[in-house]
Amino acid sequence: MKKFQIKSDRSIGANEPVYIIAEIGINHNGSIELAKKLIDEAAAAGCDAVKFQKRTPELCTPKDQWEIMRDTPWGRMSYINYRKLIEFGYEDYGIIDTHCKEKKIDWFVSCWDEEAVDFIEQFNPAIYKFASASLTDHSLIEKVKGLNKPYILSTGMSTMSEIDETINLFGTENTLIAHSTSAYPCHPSELNLNMIHTLKNLFPETPIGYSGHETGLATTLAAVVMGACFIERHFTADRSMWGSDQAASVEPQGMQKLVRDIRDIELGLGDGIKKVYDSELGSLKKLRRKISEVK
Repeated sequence: MKKFQIKSDRSIGANEPVYIIAEIGINHNGSIELAKKLIDEAAAAGCDAVKFQKRTPELCTPKDQWEIMRDTPWGRMSYINYRKLIEFGYEDYGIIDTHCKEKKIDWFVSCWDEEAVDFIEQFNPAIYKFASASLTDHSLIEKVKGLNKPYILSTGMSTMSEIDETINLFGTENTLIAHSTSAYPCHPSELNLNMIHTLKNLFPETPIGYSGHETGLATTLAAVVMGACFIERHFTADRSMWGSDQAASVEPQGMQKLVRDIRDIELGLGDGIKKVYDSELGSLKKLRRKISEVK
């Protein structure tokens, strides 16, 4: 399996610790102060990276939805105006870039359109991610592939033939693949974690990860045991906050537990070679009977 070097002297892939991503996404609700707080909490929990989302509203919002009125944190307004207000601009991302460097945590973005890629590239991220909705957006993938940087393909709401088509078209040279189910929150019966094994068998040289939208942590931990090289979970200050992704997100205390348990699992898995540990010798001497004593 390949591995990809990330800016913070961390790699994703073969023989590397699980790379843990706290997806802030748009859970900041347009507040740079809340975004900074979430960065602080993710760094304190031991996450390797935070991830945001970037859209050009006029390109990513269907025109027939522009004037639909919505209740938002800024009051009732048209959907297109909400989409504009939720997006961070250059100054905001400059603050995010500086703050993440101070906290020694990586950051990157899921870009939803080509203009968003040009915008984010000003900050020279080490890696990109495609949301599940973008798996079939071949022009967008081609745009990022031209940057010669690693990118994560998320596979929610996709058929196996769509996954194969995209991989066959763009290859696996800079590709990482995330198993995902795009329901928010996702019921355990639809997580289908065995797809991690399926993807590992189909693409043995490609790092396979898991992007989870379930409530709770147990199934994410199971994904680690099944060999996920990277883990992504939506991250929020409070699951009761306004926003479509909040209910499927992990709060700071939960993220601390998730990171701790992932690191314990890594230690616990070992190398698969049976040995007698020094810590066992006392018990061995005290408890094991010699064959000659059994008559």
